[in-house]
Amino acid sequence: MNTASMLLITLPLVASPLIYLAGRLGRAAPAHLTVRNRGRSNAARWVALTALALTWVPFILTTLDLRTRGLARFTLQSATLRIGGLEVFLTALALRMDGLSLLLSGLALALGTLVVLFSGPYMAGEVGEEKYYAMLVAMIGAIIGLVCSTDLFNLWIWFEAMAVTSYLLVAFYREQPASLEAGVKYLVQSATGSVLVLLGIAIVLAQTGTLNLVLVRSVAHPAPAMLAAGALFVIGFGVKAALVPLHTWLPDAHAQAPSGISAMLSGVVIEAGLVALLRVLTALAGMTPSWGELLMGFGVLNILVGNLLALRQTTVKRLLAFSSLTHVGYMLLGLGVGFYAGETAGVEGGLFHLLNHGLMKGLAFLAAGALLYVLHTAAGDHAPLTIDDLAGASRRYPVAAVGLSVAVLGLGGLPPLAGFMSKWQILVAGFETHNLAVGALIIFAALNSVLSLAYYAPLVNAVYRQQPSAAVERGQPLPVSMSAPLIAMALAVVAIGVWPGLLRWLTGPASEALLTAFSGWAG
Repeated sequence: MNTASMLLITLPLVASPLIYLAGRLGRAAPAHLTVRNRGRSNAARWVALTALALTWVPFILTTLDLRTRGLARFTLQSATLRIGGLEVFLTALALRMDGLSLLLSGLALALGTLVVLFSGPYMAGEVGEEKYYAMLVAMIGAIIGLVCSTDLFNLWIWFEAMAVTSYLLVAFYREQPASLEAGVKYLVQSATGSVLVLLGIAIVLAQTGTLNLVLVRSVAHPAPAMLAAGALFVIGFGVKAALVPLHTWLPDAHAQAPSGISAMLSGVVIEAGLVALLRVLTALAGMTPSWGELLMGFGVLNILVGNLLALRQTTVKRLLAFSSLTHVGYMLLGLGVGFYAGETAGVEGGLFHLLNHGLMKGLAFLAAGALLYVLHTAAGDHAPLTIDDLAGASRRYPVAAVGLSVAVLGLGGLPPLAGFMSKWQILVAGFETHNLAVGALIIFAALNSVLSLAYYAPLVNAVYRQQPSAAVERGQPLPVSMSAPLIAMALAVVAIGVWPGLLRWLTGPASEALLTAFSGWAG
């Protein structure tokens, strides 16, 4: 791994404590003169923006380097430990940047930058605001490290770093009982998943003598113990990836976290858990030929349960949270089809939807967060945003209304928006297998896409009602810094829908890297 790739990981991690210090030191006025200490707000936010802006430089350099050279590897330290007759290969830090790493790194960096821009007014003056920006930037660095890991132990370490930073952000409003409850639920379930992953790692080490993913793939043999390790990985990483029925932390965490963090949880953190699971499954691909069927099974379950639970919701953020289950299902379905048939189209469709979901769900949560801010939070009210609150919002807040409409209609799969294109690619890949069972699953997924409009359409209908709600009539103005990310993301959703090839430079190499590793063709 070259210097640019290392800076892509280290810059956010090094910047995190500096952001915190800048927030603590950058106080423009004594605490007794103002309730909302905007000097501290500006200092932490601007250092965070500067750090992320600098991180874009190594990302661009890494992208250019990968296009010409392919894989980039970096190993800090390695050693061989002999225990009796067993040789154990230990690696202190082994990282690899490939197409899949680049895809999720780009998503985390792009959405994180937009969230920091959005969060200025939303988080201004909140107690512990400097911690918000510091943990957000650290979480981005942890996600990039996670997707670059090449051995199980370092994968687990980065996974834990992401979990810790995201936990602190989920429980940011710790003085509110509902937020604290959501944080505790998230912590307990994440910790349980992490313990199961660690047990799976111990089994793999005992069976193979190595934690390197490539070596595990080459030396592992089908055995009940290895299948048990695979099951532990599916459950452990499945908690973070929100596989049904391991999803119960998700609605509370998304609903109670600050809206920018809700966007990151749904748009990046869930996907990072899925990528971690995929990395492990590539190493265990030889244990059973049924990984593709397993992913398709979870995909269909997620699609159905997510839709049914979302239909019952009256608060906007919980509705969007449950809909994330459905879209994880579409990702799993595309990936499962690709692994089952050994074809790139399904894998690329699943990863394309991963990118599109991050963009569209990020836009949905930020648009909902903007409306939550102007209708409730700016007035000191921490009530949730309900569908009834949205009535007539387009009259006073056209940018937020259009952004929310574009996001949910794209999530519902209406053309010519981004969500339609990635769903269409998944459906086509499924039919091209010429397998009746897979075709039935694809038809089921298509029908569920139509069903999702039953809970997305009321959101759009509400914001364009003639009679505004009482919350809209007394709402505060929408700050420009919150409007700008919404405009940029809405334009991106439309542009990708019209020109889906815009992201081919990310999804193509990522799908080839993943399918190659899964099929055992990698050298």
